[in-house]
Amino acid sequence: MRHRKRSFKIGRSHSHRKCMMANMLSSLFTHGRITTTIVKAKELTRQAAKMITLAKAGDLHQRRQAISTMRDLDAVRELFDNVAPTFKDRNGGFTRIMRVGTRRGDNAEMAIIELVGFEPTFEVEETEEVVAEDAPADAAADSEGEKEA
Repeated sequence: MRHRKRSFKIGRSHSHRKCMMANMLSSLFTHGRITTTIVKAKELTRQAAKMITLAKAGDLHQRRQAISTMRDLDAVRELFDNVAPTFKDRNGGFTRIMRVGTRRGDNAEMAIIELVGFEPTFEVEETEEVVAEDAPADAAADSEGEKEA
């Protein structure tokens, strides 16, 4: 019987599940948002809450516990330095799950899981604007060149 067993099996062995969650946690804290299946997102929410609670304490002992779980020093640094301070006054509800439909290959229900307060940043390239005064002069020069030829 599975009384009081509160983890999703996700069709994987214990070691595979543990490594997958570590990778997903580090991606979530590094990028702020990831796309995955509903079941994985629900389990990731539980694990992320535990990691953010550890990071809010901020001790060396909690940092080492997070490193042993996530195994990615850059992601742990991001968690402790940037993510945890934003949630210092919040007691729970650190993540948001948004359903986005089904995956084309196997029809699995997909979701976007993101940290609450995550603002996606888009890099916008600056384009040169055409000055209105120069445009007719260029057009006139082009038309004169066509007439001569």
